[in-house]
Amino acid sequence: MFLLSVITVEHVHSSNCTSRRCLSNVLIDKNLLSQPQNDNCTHEVRVPKLKYQTLEVEWEDPELAWDTSVYKFDEVILPVDKIWTPELLVTNAMASTLKHGSANVLVYSNGTVKDNLIINAEVNCEVNLFNYPFAYDVCPVAVQAWGTDKCGTTLKFGEVRLTDNSQGDWQTVDAILQKKRDDRNYIQVKLQLKSTNPFLTLMLPSYLILFVDIVSFALPLRGGGRNAFKVTLVLSFTLFINILNSQLPGDSECSPIIRPHFCICLIFLVVSMLVSMLTTRLSLEGQLVFCCWSKGSAPKITENKEQNEDEETKADISTIQPNGSENSRILRKVAKYLETHETNEAEKERKHKFADMLDKTFFWIYFISGLGYLVIMTHVPKMPY
Repeated sequence: MFLLSVITVEHVHSSNCTSRRCLSNVLIDKNLLSQPQNDNCTHEVRVPKLKYQTLEVEWEDPELAWDTSVYKFDEVILPVDKIWTPELLVTNAMASTLKHGSANVLVYSNGTVKDNLIINAEVNCEVNLFNYPFAYDVCPVAVQAWGTDKCGTTLKFGEVRLTDNSQGDWQTVDAILQKKRDDRNYIQVKLQLKSTNPFLTLMLPSYLILFVDIVSFALPLRGGGRNAFKVTLVLSFTLFINILNSQLPGDSECSPIIRPHFCICLIFLVVSMLVSMLTTRLSLEGQLVFCCWSKGSAPKITENKEQNEDEETKADISTIQPNGSENSRILRKVAKYLETHETNEAEKERKHKFADMLDKTFFWIYFISGLGYLVIMTHVPKMPY
């Protein structure tokens, strides 16, 4: 009789337990591990907030509701593994993992359950690298809940927010929710390549080499120093391209714009080198030996040479003349030499001025063309395609 009375007292005491822990134990004892069932065999799970990888989900389970007149609490915490939770899938992912943000969930008196789900998925997206190193594209992520035929779970999304938008060399610019199918929601994730590192290691060196080549026109046209410097620039840039050729992304189907950029820069350097060589030749000779032959200078030089030889011959066979005549002959030869020297110097100066005029003309053409190309190359890859 004593034992029966103790059991009865304990039972009465346990039935009168209205604490939050007692409420949790009562709900746990129900062992509700299956999906809430209703007449149409589907259950709606709301996603009011999606912070890119973290989803705040909530749903109603009427069997988890309680009478607030008995348990005077509006919410209670339950272990996440003791009740049913929705299963979300990323259907176009190569691999994905789903885990709960916490070991507990929050349950309200009307049966509403709130939980945080974290999805890590590896999605295979075809990214257009034509604008590399300013590449950007949209990657669709298909999210849906488990369902088959007319049974299962449906998702109702709210707003989409971005939190951590940086992953390695790529950053997430925006995420837009689109519903292309009734049973599946697509999150259009806009990705953009961080162009800082590729720009500093690929684009900036080519810009600087072109800039140095333009400034090299300040070197004197004569002497050959400018030509040697420009040849060094061409060889250095060629070596730079060969080193980076295997490091650049893309293939025959999607070749990045940086490949033709390097080719155009090399063409600029080679044309500048060739023009500098030609203007140097014009400055020294006044003509291009390999494309035209001298027609006026050689006869003139031959005529002057023959005239000087005739005068010397006449001087040798002449009879002995007074000292005054000898001095006059020497003065005439000196005057003739000075006149010839002045004529040659004037001819050289004329050739140099002509070559310098061509050099300056090409410099301004090269400067405007190079500057315009660099501006276009900097802004065109950033334009939407």
